Amino acid sequence: MEKSIVLQVGVKIFLKNEFGKYLLLKRSPVRYPNIKNFWDIPGGRIFPGTPLLENIKREVFEETKLSVAGDLKLIGAQDIIRLPEKHIVRLTFSAATSGEPVLNEEHLEFKWLTLEEMKNIKELDEFTREILEKNLI
Repeated sequence: MEKSIVLQVGVKIFLKNEFGKYLLLKRSPVRYPNIKNFWDIPGGRIFPGTPLLENIKREVFEETKLSVAGDLKLIGAQDIIRLPEKHIVRLTFSAATSGEPVLNEEHLEFKWLTLEEMKNIKELDEFTREILEKNLI
């Protein structure tokens, strides 16, 4: 008998502003009660049937009201396995943006940081940290 799993694709992005700093968002513990590391880069799950890059641009706009400028660069792919029957593939991009974010109910606050400053955030999402530590960006 074949085992059935749930496969999802997530997209995340390191957004760099005109000052060379990257956007970090603090997730709401009310909205994400099971997340232990609240700081992460923008992104989310894709809508099946929608082109990949449209999904990341949609997620950025939904979460921050910012637009992605120029070309998006794929910098990493990671496996996130929550349970034996749930598998998420996380694709991480980098791109430029400008302006200041306007947050929705998913996030409580934001910071613009250098990559080195991000590494010093104790509650940084483990998959974002992995991208940083492997110097993929």
